[in-house]
Amino acid sequence: MTSTAPAQSTAKSTATKTAVEKTGAGTEEAAALIDDARTRIDTLDDRIIGLVQERMAVSAVIQEARITSGGRRINLAREMEVLGSYRDALGRPGTSLAMTLLELCRGRA
Repeated sequence: MTSTAPAQSTAKSTATKTAVEKTGAGTEEAAALIDDARTRIDTLDDRIIGLVQERMAVSAVIQEARITSGGRRINLAREMEVLGSYRDALGRPGTSLAMTLLELCRGRA
C-alpha cells in the first residue's frame, strides 16, 4: 500500500512556493495577506475606472453646454481649482493625477 502524504506535502510546498514567489513575500502567511489585499485593490481599481468614465461623461455634457452657448471648450479657472483640490488632498502627485483626469475629460478638440 502506498502513502499519499509525500505527494500531498510536495504539492503543498509547490503551491506555497508559487504563492510566495508570485507575491514576493517571505512567508505563506504574508503571501495570503498580499493576495487578499491585491484582490481588494483590483476591486477598488475597477470602481475608480468606473468613476473616471462617469466623470468623463459629465464633463462632456458641461463642454457641450458651454460650446453651444458660445463659450470655450475648456474653463482654465475651473481646471486650476481642480488641480489645487487634488494637490491639497494628495500632495504634489495629486497635481499629476488631476492633470491626467483633466486630459481624459477634455475629450477631443
